Amino acid sequence: MKNRFWKIVQCGWCLLAASLAALAQTNTYHFDAPAAIWEACFPLGNGRIGMMPDGGVDKETVVLNESSCWSGCVQDADNPEARQYLPQIRALLFEGKNVEAQELTYKTFTCGGPGSAGPKYGKFQLLGNLVLEYRYGIRPSTAAADAADATAEADAAEADSAAGGDGSGQAADFGDYRRELDLDRALATTTFTRSGIRYKREYFTSRAGDIALIRLTADHRKALNFTIRMNRESNVPLPVAWQPVCRVRDGDLLLLGRNQAGTEANESVPAEGMRYGARIRVLLPKGGGRTETDSSLDIRNATEAILLIALKTDYYGEDPETEMIRQLDQAARIPYRRQLRTHIRAHRELFDRVRLDLGHRPEREALPMDERLQAFRQDPDDPSLTALYYQFGRYLLISSTRPGCLPPNLQGLWARTLRTPWNGDYHLNINLEMNLWPAESGNLGELQLPLVEWTRSQVGSGRHTAQVFYGARGWVTHILGNVWQFTAPGESPSWGATNTSGAWLCAHLYKHWQYTRDRAYLEDIYPILREAALFFVDMLVENPRNGYLVTAPTTSPENSYLLPDGRKANICPGSTMDNQIVRELFTHVGEASAILGRDAAFADTIRQLCARLKPTSIGPDGRIEEWLEPYGETDPHHRHVSHLYGLYPASEISLSRTPELAEAARKTLEVRGDKSTGWSMAWKINFWARLHDGEHAFKLLRDLLHPAATDGKTHYSNGGGSYPNLFCAHPPYQIDGNLGGAAGIAEMLLQSQTGEIELLPALPAAWKDGSFRGLRAEGGAEVSARWTDGAVSEIRLKACCDGTFLVKGYMDEPVRLKKGQTWRWSSGTRSPSLPTRARRPPTSGTGTPAPVMPPTIL
Repeated sequence: MKNRFWKIVQCGWCLLAASLAALAQTNTYHFDAPAAIWEACFPLGNGRIGMMPDGGVDKETVVLNESSCWSGCVQDADNPEARQYLPQIRALLFEGKNVEAQELTYKTFTCGGPGSAGPKYGKFQLLGNLVLEYRYGIRPSTAAADAADATAEADAAEADSAAGGDGSGQAADFGDYRRELDLDRALATTTFTRSGIRYKREYFTSRAGDIALIRLTADHRKALNFTIRMNRESNVPLPVAWQPVCRVRDGDLLLLGRNQAGTEANESVPAEGMRYGARIRVLLPKGGGRTETDSSLDIRNATEAILLIALKTDYYGEDPETEMIRQLDQAARIPYRRQLRTHIRAHRELFDRVRLDLGHRPEREALPMDERLQAFRQDPDDPSLTALYYQFGRYLLISSTRPGCLPPNLQGLWARTLRTPWNGDYHLNINLEMNLWPAESGNLGELQLPLVEWTRSQVGSGRHTAQVFYGARGWVTHILGNVWQFTAPGESPSWGATNTSGAWLCAHLYKHWQYTRDRAYLEDIYPILREAALFFVDMLVENPRNGYLVTAPTTSPENSYLLPDGRKANICPGSTMDNQIVRELFTHVGEASAILGRDAAFADTIRQLCARLKPTSIGPDGRIEEWLEPYGETDPHHRHVSHLYGLYPASEISLSRTPELAEAARKTLEVRGDKSTGWSMAWKINFWARLHDGEHAFKLLRDLLHPAATDGKTHYSNGGGSYPNLFCAHPPYQIDGNLGGAAGIAEMLLQSQTGEIELLPALPAAWKDGSFRGLRAEGGAEVSARWTDGAVSEIRLKACCDGTFLVKGYMDEPVRLKKGQTWRWSSGTRSPSLPTRARRPPTSGTGTPAPVMPPTIL
């Protein structure tokens, strides 16, 4: 009996320890007040739709988004004279008359029409605003709870009049306020107490049901009284029939409208644009009353209210009204709790693939996020904040894209206005690509597929652009991208002449193959890669000044240089980044050709051309040269560091294979500096991780988490950093910094670009103890590890496909694993002798590793 008692006690302690460990792993953050700015609202999304509630007490605004809600339309961006002047532009560049070549490029080699500045190019826009106006007043007594509807309504009206409020959605007499975002469940909550009644709101965008839901509850009967409205701004003179209109139809609140397709100067009537809609159905499971006006729903004396929200456009060829009714009819038949469970299950199937524990400081975790960021600024000893930031990046990626939908744009899928910064489009000279950097290593490889399909959709237009502008075969796109297949050069050559964006996109397509080894997938994407390479077969031209093949005209993205006479220019004959990208594309196509057993002659052609590209070179100052000639710098601290593309995201530059170039890259970064825009600092985290400098990478992570809003306001003068809700500040908000930063954290913990799996390559002292589970490595491996005092103590490698794997420092030779097979290593556990041998790992930090035992294959 005594033994049984102690076994029960021991079991109880184990369960308690497990519960506490699970609690420590919860990925949540919170605020203790409603959001004063949009950048303090919680982002919710299911990959197609999004919403951001501000948590107001008297008045709450919920911004509604749908990723395909764009203005604009397909446009003719041809410039018939561009091809005619191309030889002259090149001749001027080869004569060293770069300014004259640039002037001619501005006159002749831009897109037809206004490009991204015109209405036909379009903008990603908010779909609408849901506004909830709350009334309070029922007292926490049995008599009040059981009062007749008429009496309760009168009490609520009287209390609402007396309470007043400041018009900002925040009442004066509430307490115990908490807004929380649970990344593990993709669920936001708002709770507070007013007049002795506890109110709770739950919000989520169902990944399983493809609608948004809001559940409002009170812990006293009939305490919910509120009015529901929807609105949308309109800043263009649209026909009356296209204006956003909110009305009540069949008991639902409905917002319908049509975006502007765009008119040019010679057109008087705007073309019909995209149709959009939002439809809200209110369920009152525990009773309550409702009344309707033409444009609002009024709920009174309810204890629980569930808002089902459907959002649609006709981008995919569907009728928004029909589809929204279908979605709501289906959702109304499913109990709320079941909807929440299925949503959480669908979300966690993606989110739970990776776990990261870098340690905890409970007193920091208890702080509201705005205060926590300020504390981190003063003292960065908050390891769980950086782990949370990594998981927040994965959460944003999961929330902003999904197979069958669009890839995340500059703002993911969230926007609060019709005039989204930079059109909320797809910038292709790093920003869109950076959005997908954490996908593969973060075990979210299928979220690359929307980018694959978006890239495929550009090929037809890109063929036309290649022929019209360059007289070339294959396909090309430049810096600008939208949902209307815009592939022409931009309206300003200083940034719009970059022509390697299609090749950069192809690097992502191939990266998915490198992580999955899916031959059928490689067969599917090979034609896209081949045609991108074919464009450069035709487009590359010899520069007689040095004999190298170059892309001309081009730029080093958005940067300028000084000529010997002191004049400034952007347009150039080739750039280091262009060469690195084209070399990578040719290499990938050659590898794919060999794997698939096709196109041997074409592979030989591009191999010969690749040899005629200027290698990445080191200048007299010991830095990587940005241009193919030794031009002077106009901005030594420019945000783009494009000439280090070969260091990251590519693998041309590495410590092990090209140490001289790696040292030159280090010097380049030292001169470029750290502080910059949000996404630029995120890129630099990845650079320093590749250089195995964990302390510098961590310093940049600290910079990325620098508070970018003070006194409840955003300030562009604050520079890059993070807003209260952890959105990255370019400024303004851009999602690329979040996603690039997340990729950088993974890069500090695991690298595999050289063909070997390297653990903790850039571990900072701040993360001396920790563990991760489920990160992915190239070749198709899922890796988990634990470390203490900087030294690895446990490794688990699972093969996601048949392959050969080498863990650097822990295997003397590669091990061959079948799909599903697992290799394990532990510093203190003996296991059977197997074909691979392990050796003592290198230490990282102050700890000494325990004797190494042979690994286990399961």
